Amino acid sequence: MKNKVSTLEQCVANVKDGQTILFGDWHGELSAEEVITGVLEKGVKDIEAIAVSGGMPDQGVGRLIVNKQVKTLRTTHIGLNPVAKDQMFAGELEVEFIPQGTFAERIRAGGFGLGGVLTPTGVGTDVAEGKQVLNLNGKDYLLEMPIHGDVAIIKAWKGDEYGNIKFRLTANATNYYMAFAADTVICEVEELVEVGELGPDDIDVPAPVIDYIYVRKGEKKPFCPMWQRAKAKAEAKAAEGGK
Repeated sequence: MKNKVSTLEQCVANVKDGQTILFGDWHGELSAEEVITGVLEKGVKDIEAIAVSGGMPDQGVGRLIVNKQVKTLRTTHIGLNPVAKDQMFAGELEVEFIPQGTFAERIRAGGFGLGGVLTPTGVGTDVAEGKQVLNLNGKDYLLEMPIHGDVAIIKAWKGDEYGNIKFRLTANATNYYMAFAADTVICEVEELVEVGELGPDDIDVPAPVIDYIYVRKGEKKPFCPMWQRAKAKAEAKAAEGGK
């Protein structure tokens, strides 16, 4: 099998203006920050981003939004990134909101070759505008079309040189199905392990799906949930007298 361990430059060479890019993260957390930094510094523009949220101003796809490199965003919410909200209302960022379960299933459909997804979620709401409604056994369903990307930028805990990867805990949430739904898959891993160290039950995404493995160079940071970050910021602000 091919050794897929690559430099940041080799990975980012696959990212071009105007591409549809899937960003695997969880509302800004658990994202491939060093690969995103490479995209940021390359100056890739007019990105059609697919991400579970607008990230945060300093994390995930949110950094690219702040730098105005994202043209459109298909997502479930943008509440954690006020810059995305401001750009949307200013007409600088086109946003399509998708119910979170539908978001996951549309990407899964794109990855596994399905023609679409039938869901009752959104029937009779703005979500249904312009979409086909099918009645099955007396119940209405929306036909939601698959989502597929040119590139997926995902993050894993461990990976080997062939491209077998393993996620940790919540990182499995979006990274898994996005890995299957793009023509080119770039995976940033925290730790490179020997081939064979990941057993069959350890492998979340098998080697044939992954095109590039980038080994994170920065210091490994413990996962800090969003609520802990918010609490820390509130405490710091209170310590400064609320300024």
